[in-house]
Amino acid sequence: MHPLFGTTAIAGIGLRQYRRGTSPMPEQGVLAEAILTACADAGFDPADVDGFVSYGDDKNEPVRLMSTLGTRELKWSSLVWGGGGGGIAGAFGLAAAAIVSGQASAVVIFRALVEGSSGRLSAAVMAHHLNDHMLAAGLVAPAQMCAVRANRMYEHHGVPRAVAEELVRASYYHGARNPEAVAYGRDLDVEAFRTSRWIAEPFRLFDCSRENDGAGAFLMVSAERARDLQKPPVYLLGCANGTEKGWGDLLENDDETLYATAGFRPIARRLYADTGLSPEDIDVIQLYENFSAQGVASLIDHGFCTFENVADVVQFDNLIAPGGKLPINTGGGNFAQGFVHGIGTAIETVKQLRGESANPVPGAETCLLAGGPGAPTVSSAIFGNVRP
Repeated sequence: MHPLFGTTAIAGIGLRQYRRGTSPMPEQGVLAEAILTACADAGFDPADVDGFVSYGDDKNEPVRLMSTLGTRELKWSSLVWGGGGGGIAGAFGLAAAAIVSGQASAVVIFRALVEGSSGRLSAAVMAHHLNDHMLAAGLVAPAQMCAVRANRMYEHHGVPRAVAEELVRASYYHGARNPEAVAYGRDLDVEAFRTSRWIAEPFRLFDCSRENDGAGAFLMVSAERARDLQKPPVYLLGCANGTEKGWGDLLENDDETLYATAGFRPIARRLYADTGLSPEDIDVIQLYENFSAQGVASLIDHGFCTFENVADVVQFDNLIAPGGKLPINTGGGNFAQGFVHGIGTAIETVKQLRGESANPVPGAETCLLAGGPGAPTVSSAIFGNVRP
């Protein structure tokens, strides 16, 4: 069995979230609170944390956190390459690798985003995704780039545009019932969705994730150590990250077989092979949706449906807890729970498997966490609440 299969676990989580521009403190302070909350959640001394991992060009270098947290010794610090959210799941793989290899014993995985401190996220994404040949063609924002890919999926592969609406509705349904979500108490107004302003065709306003301030943190330790802490462990069963041959910004649209995908096909194959699991074994999905069509493409890449049967699978009633066969984004996802560069989807992964979700999936034992689709580097992970 793969060395990562059930050998490490998430023992604590912490989340601080605010509407954009309303954070009561700078980014590092919000992050420190999230880390301290994750340690308190586990009943763990934050001074014993000896490793840190992040993704997406997070500005909070671990050595700048040490004095606040009382860190005794820093043994591991790493960052998943790339400015997008594709690395969110890969960050857990890096942390697990440090623990399994003996290079660290207690690693915090985090992402913080307070735009008054670190600037607009979209600017960082543009620096990674948009090179000169894109800019010359008039692609100057992530929504435009993803819109071209979405149109390819809709027009060439025949995916009905209505499936994107089903995904957005499901996210808002869950967010409206999650007290921690920015959309709490507000179901999606379908007519408002359909008539909202254009961002980049085929995307209207509610097809797009919208940034807010905050930070999320996770404490990862060995599976054995996690059993002695105060919360039920959530085990990492597998993680895969990387890039498919032919994928990449400089090859944009050069390979038409890649263009409508989210970049996850080889990542999904490796993840299922490493864990011995398949799409049929996944009880719930936390899906990073930067844009609605990219969320649909991610589901296709991970084998939950195909271009041909996607309309039969991606239906509102099928996507919602507790009764749907394919519950997705049970915290509300990036559309409705909040968008601190996707860290909320990972928080909901742990909550769902602990039985703490506001939208519980009965009997859920496995959860797939998918990173930001269409990013230069993407990643996915499977977590479970039963140790193999």
